[in-house]
Amino acid sequence: MNLAPNLHRIGNDIVAVYLIDTPEGVTVIDAGLAGHFGELVTELGSMGRTLDDVKGVILTHGDGDHVGFAERLRREHGVPVYIHEGDAARAKGGPKPKNAKQSLKLGPMLGFLAYSLRKGGMRTSWLTDVVTVRGGETLDLPGAPRIIALPGHSEGSIAVHVPAVDAVFVGDGLTTRHVLTGRTGPQPAPFTDDPAQALSSLRALVPTGATWVLPGHGAPWGGGVEAAVAAVEASQAAQAAQAAARDAR
Repeated sequence: MNLAPNLHRIGNDIVAVYLIDTPEGVTVIDAGLAGHFGELVTELGSMGRTLDDVKGVILTHGDGDHVGFAERLRREHGVPVYIHEGDAARAKGGPKPKNAKQSLKLGPMLGFLAYSLRKGGMRTSWLTDVVTVRGGETLDLPGAPRIIALPGHSEGSIAVHVPAVDAVFVGDGLTTRHVLTGRTGPQPAPFTDDPAQALSSLRALVPTGATWVLPGHGAPWGGGVEAAVAAVEASQAAQAAQAAARDAR
């Protein structure tokens, strides 16, 4: 799917992967699920590209629905995989903290699970070797992606700002489609280790001024980063007010 010149997406609003296409090659942001590998090959072909043109994969964090085909690309095609040092162990299959009880609706939750199963969510190959990054780095990859530390969803969550495509890729720093409730629009993502920190971290995105805000789950947001962050903050405040009202009954 061509979102804009030099900017592509594979997957869908349940799980998404992004490709940045420049004369120097292709950078992949997140690696979805194992079964997205075929979609990657097909999309590259539509761009006049092959797997040999992929110069690097950047993971926004180390959860299984973002690691997907990364190890296959690394092992079979020599593509380096970049991840924040705080999530390197997680991307290698290490433990993750237990999250608080999640709000959910049966239909959206079953849809997420069914899609994950169809796309090889039970066949994740964890990384065996990674290149670690830190916030503030600009990587020598197509599009000159800049790393923004975005802790909260996980210790090493990051956003990736690519001015060449006027986009910031946020992983699970926020979502525009809650995979457990089906609710749409910018909002906090589920399965977040530290929700308060995740919300605070979003302020680091605003100085990018990016038009596109591209989450790992949900529709691409083209209304600008400041509006997206404000919407997440408003959503969180509304949820907190609802929780307080329930507790007061």
